[in-house]
Amino acid sequence: MTRTLRTNRMVVAAMTALLLAATAGLHGQSGAKKGEWPTYGGDLGHTRYAPLDQITAANFNQLEVKWRFKTDNLGPRPEFNLESTPLMVNGRLYSTAGTRRSVVALDAATGELIWVHGENEGARGAAAPRQLSGRGLAYWTDGKEERILYVTPGYRLVALDAKTGNPVAGFGRSGIVDLKEDFDKQKLDLVNAPVGLHSTPIVGGNLVLVGAAFETGANPRSRANVRGAVRAFDVRTGKLVWTFRTIPQPGDFGNETWENDSWAYSGNTGVWAQISVDEELGMAYLPVELPTHDYYGGARPGNTLFAESLVAVDLKTGVRKWHFQLVHHGIWDMDIPCAPILADVVVNGRPVKVVAQPSKQGFLYVFDRVTGQPIWPIEERPVPQGDTPGEKYSRTQPFPTRPLAYERQGLAVNDLIDFTPELRAEAVKLIEKYRIGPIFTPPAVSKAEGPIATLAMSTQAPATNWPGGSFDPETHVLYVHSNAQVAQLGLVPPPEGAAPDVRYHQGTVLSGARRTGGSGSATTNAQGGNINGIDVRGLPIIKPPYSKINAINLDTGDFVWQVPHGETPDAVKNNPALKGLNIPRTGRNGAIGTLVTKTLVIAGEPGYGPTPSGARGSMLRAYDKRTGADAGAVYMPAPQSGSPMTYTLNGKQYIVVAISGGTYSGELVAFTLPN
Repeated sequence: MTRTLRTNRMVVAAMTALLLAATAGLHGQSGAKKGEWPTYGGDLGHTRYAPLDQITAANFNQLEVKWRFKTDNLGPRPEFNLESTPLMVNGRLYSTAGTRRSVVALDAATGELIWVHGENEGARGAAAPRQLSGRGLAYWTDGKEERILYVTPGYRLVALDAKTGNPVAGFGRSGIVDLKEDFDKQKLDLVNAPVGLHSTPIVGGNLVLVGAAFETGANPRSRANVRGAVRAFDVRTGKLVWTFRTIPQPGDFGNETWENDSWAYSGNTGVWAQISVDEELGMAYLPVELPTHDYYGGARPGNTLFAESLVAVDLKTGVRKWHFQLVHHGIWDMDIPCAPILADVVVNGRPVKVVAQPSKQGFLYVFDRVTGQPIWPIEERPVPQGDTPGEKYSRTQPFPTRPLAYERQGLAVNDLIDFTPELRAEAVKLIEKYRIGPIFTPPAVSKAEGPIATLAMSTQAPATNWPGGSFDPETHVLYVHSNAQVAQLGLVPPPEGAAPDVRYHQGTVLSGARRTGGSGSATTNAQGGNINGIDVRGLPIIKPPYSKINAINLDTGDFVWQVPHGETPDAVKNNPALKGLNIPRTGRNGAIGTLVTKTLVIAGEPGYGPTPSGARGSMLRAYDKRTGADAGAVYMPAPQSGSPMTYTLNGKQYIVVAISGGTYSGELVAFTLPN
């Protein structure tokens, strides 16, 4: 035994030496440094990693609440959807908060309020398509001056002095750049134009990059909408430096992919998710959403670049360097919802700078971030064709060959609930009038006699949503949370009053649904499995797990581990149809971001509580990052609603997470170990 152990140690040491030698020339994203958390994703590559080791599996259960900061009074009403990930720099914690998206600076050790800044935008704020507190802030310093930058609900870029909270006089007009002005030469109503942003701006070099989000594309008012653009502004002056059009105009690369001149009126195709930056390469990575409309593309035939594409641009000029379209002519609401993750890995013994893109469809797309070449083959494969009048389907779609999909896709009978043969039979009977099939099965025009809709996982019911994933630069493992839940993809005539160029809305004839789809709008049933109300005796129509955390080795594309995330929901555990059965942990649906430290993966468990039955509510959970084994959990009074972050201050490690939901209003909670 001793000899074998020594041999294994020698092999591990040799492999480690080779890995260190191979990566010696790489200077990529390495997580949050100096015990701080200076950007939304920890670093500009959104690794969400911090090499801190005071909190471990041995003591995670001992975590205590060090301080709490309620956001109720930062706006005219409490907020129940606080999605911020705070920043921590120089002993101060910065966050957006409240229904007017105020900015607060707190003492990172005590939670004491240092300053607050808010903008009352009146009618402009009330008309904004992306309201409430948003996802957070950006930070910039030249070593002398420090600034906090954010985008208001009314779509204005604000620069604040990080020490005082006062607007920076030399930036824009008195500290503000109106982002609706000169928006890619579109003349916008400064009050009512439906454009905004809930993600954070990002600072790369001396530029601050800002994307755009619009009204949902699920039930559009018209086939036309404000068209997308990403812009870069001088971080010192607020002067516009460059604009990248996500809908190419005549003369632009990709314009010909918009058939029938649909580029002239189509809208959306924004970048509402987080942008990533590689300052050394001088490149920015833009995750682009769908055009108008999310589920019907008859008014925008063609592949429609740069919709649902990952686009790499020159950081200084905004010129396209490369792109890859993840979905051609999308009709499934498969927006790219989250930050591209920049990682330095070793593939077949060769150091490679990669960009890894998690997705709603449960694929992880991995590219050489310099050239845009897939690290492993991505194959164009035939996909099902539909029968919607006026639609022009793409005959093929890109399929990554490695890693394999990390979540279930589409819907098959084998995916249905199987706790008992009777429940499986009921589920099979229930779906008889629905269309099912593999990923990329098109939405159905809803008919009472059938098909009522297409049922699918990893579409409108996303595998991964805006929180995205995280990456460990030490082990080269990427972690991403995913949901398994079923959505109805149905098309119905629009309601009276819609523009004559709108042919369909999303919904079904049975429900009369007019859902306002889009990111984060889906509601779950029983904390696990379905949206739009399809269930079997109150149980999700699919078998568990309903939620997982997936660990994927980016050197090889192999899964390291996958574990259900969250306990079995009470509505499942206590269901009379399952009486006497031993139900293993199923996980619970939610929009969950992960945090990686020296030894742990940390994520909040969805769920509300305490419940009337006395069951406990949400938990902040930790896993051994190498094995996925449980490494501890502590109670939270509401679910994680913003991704967690961590830092050290005065020799003590903190974990801070935003919680909210149900009737529990937004709160930042800081955990530490006992003194």
